Amino acid sequence: MVLEATMICIDNSEWMRNGDYAPSRFQAQADAVNFISGAKTQSNPENTVGILTMAGKGVRVLVTPTSDLGKILACMHGLEIGGEANLAAAIQVAQLALKHRQNKKQQQRIIVFVGSSPVKHDKKQLEVIGRKLKKNSVALDIVNFGEDDEGKTEKLEALRAAVDNNDTSHIVHIPPGSDALSDVLISTPIFTGDEGGSGFAAAAAAAAAGGVSGFEFGVDPNLDPELALALRVSMEEERARQEAAAKKAAEEAGKQEQSSSQDATMTDSTSQASTKKTDLTDEENAVLQQALQMSMDEHPSGHDAQDTDMSDVAIDDPELALALQLSVQDSAKDSSGQSSDMGKLLADQSFVSSILASLPGVDPNDPSVKDLLASMQNQQSEKQDKGEEKGPKEEKK
Repeated sequence: MVLEATMICIDNSEWMRNGDYAPSRFQAQADAVNFISGAKTQSNPENTVGILTMAGKGVRVLVTPTSDLGKILACMHGLEIGGEANLAAAIQVAQLALKHRQNKKQQQRIIVFVGSSPVKHDKKQLEVIGRKLKKNSVALDIVNFGEDDEGKTEKLEALRAAVDNNDTSHIVHIPPGSDALSDVLISTPIFTGDEGGSGFAAAAAAAAAGGVSGFEFGVDPNLDPELALALRVSMEEERARQEAAAKKAAEEAGKQEQSSSQDATMTDSTSQASTKKTDLTDEENAVLQQALQMSMDEHPSGHDAQDTDMSDVAIDDPELALALQLSVQDSAKDSSGQSSDMGKLLADQSFVSSILASLPGVDPNDPSVKDLLASMQNQQSEKQDKGEEKGPKEEKK
């Protein structure tokens, strides 16, 4: 794997607003820059990449050579487009940034993106810059895209020829079309490197571009075993999670079906029990009605049955009949005695007056009260007279 420090010069001039490259020239260039930066940093952990702009208010370094891909990708957002590109100044600033790299063992490379912005420098001036790069062992790659105005392609070819040393520098001409810049650069020496370049970079490029890679997850485990292992473990965890989720869903579905069958069974049992209970109730009602009918047939009149029983007792046992007659007379005497006692109490005027006086809201001297007492005394005296008349008649019998 090549240990390399790379400075990428991007074109942000006014000519980059055109839409002949999808979605625009500048956006297509940004995608290609991100693609190359990722391939360079992943091919070797010690590789570094820096970014600078060639137009606008002047040449400006966005990121010095670094291995942090996040910084490289972040610097590409929010760039201003305007002005004209200064190719000669951009190459000289990139060479100066590579000269101050931290790891002096890294090989130096400059990648220049030249859009339709015209190259105002003449061929001789560019050749001088190329020979200076060659003297300092700096390789140069040129990506030429867009329109060819004022002999731009010829000047860029002369520059590459001046800096080339043992075919370490390259130039690629990309005409407008439906293919993205990154898709075209995959198969060029700018991306793959010298003599086939980095195999990992080519595999990563093919995977990112949607191509078919010969390695699992698009990563060669011989070049990056840690990344390949991490991807494999992540895939296994995701597969296990999906299997667990599917198993849980199947169990929940089985529980729902079982509960539905149990509810149906309980409903059937309840309906059968209610049917049996109704049948039993109907049978009991029929038995009760039959028993009631039989009892009414045997005893059509309760009083007649009792009278018959009493007469039968009197015939069979004269002593028991005499005892019953005496008990009836005693009860009559008791009632007459109670009546006579009540009459005595009503006849006692002082006792009645004291009781009435003790009642709240009752005046013993009220004429209506006196009339009520007199009527009650008359009724009691009449009852006593009737009892006395009845007594001698019974003695005579």
